[in-house]
Amino acid sequence: MKNDLNEEIDFVILWVDGNDIEWKKEKNKYNIDNQNDNNSEARYRDWENLQYWFRGVEKFAPWVHKVFFITYGHLPKWLNINHPKLEIVKHSDFIPKKYLPTFNSNAIELNLDKIGELSEKFVLFNDDMFLCKKVNKNDFFKNNLPCECFIEDSSTSPSKTDSFAHVIINNMQIVNENFNKRNVTRKNFFKFFNIKYGINLVRNICLIPWKRYSAIKDLHIPVSLLKSTITELWNRENESLDRTCSTKFRNENNINQYLFRYWQLMEGKFYPRSTRVGKMYQISEENNEYLDAIRKQKYKMICINDGKTVSNFEKTKLDIIEAFEYILPEKSEYEN
Repeated sequence: MKNDLNEEIDFVILWVDGNDIEWKKEKNKYNIDNQNDNNSEARYRDWENLQYWFRGVEKFAPWVHKVFFITYGHLPKWLNINHPKLEIVKHSDFIPKKYLPTFNSNAIELNLDKIGELSEKFVLFNDDMFLCKKVNKNDFFKNNLPCECFIEDSSTSPSKTDSFAHVIINNMQIVNENFNKRNVTRKNFFKFFNIKYGINLVRNICLIPWKRYSAIKDLHIPVSLLKSTITELWNRENESLDRTCSTKFRNENNINQYLFRYWQLMEGKFYPRSTRVGKMYQISEENNEYLDAIRKQKYKMICINDGKTVSNFEKTKLDIIEAFEYILPEKSEYEN
């Protein structure tokens, strides 16, 4: 039977080897005044758990079409580069030369549509997002639409050091310039007021009086995207995307890939799904619920975000490795 291209779903993961000497040399050439929270050394330290991402993909999502491994050029020593589903893509393979070199993950993600082999439907992972139990295609796409949660949120004034919060505000400014909230709600009424969102429906109800979007709730789990959405944003908001891609490091004037997610929500190009599909945890020595969540496979996917205050890094790293080893003890074919 002829393969149906509409059924192809790719996974994309960005990875940086913060210990790569050549990469650090080049980074230091440009890193003059970028020691904010998003560019600190902690953001690049190696938790040595990437192999469990690949083990999770092989065990829990064997149906994936291709895995696109986005890298500056370095690779994990243990990675089987000959795996038939693995596509290794360097920044220089798809990012326009005028933006290179870049150490800005926002710039990398904003250019993913330029990867020619990438399928129209793909799921974007950060390297701290893992699959913890079986997932199927309908967890990410249904009726050829990204599976999503359209949940409004409120926002507060961000601190000077929280550049990520500033970026979200920049995203929302573009959203409000292009979409009328009342029209979007009217056109997507049953997607907006959907019982799959559970208690989060209260947010949507309470924020009805607001004429503009303040924020959209981000679950910080893998995001289902349409490649054509990125291309559309480049056509519609070229100046904003170009400005971000021209910065070597993330800063508060950037926009990021969540803009693509918001755009799909505004256009109604999504299928509602439960918020219980995944959860984000902040790594902390005081509260290690994420270890229990991994071992007991409480969610299909989780994000374990690097905590800024982790003092005993080596012990915390080993605890996380042991938790993943409990559910994924066998090497995958992605490993040598």
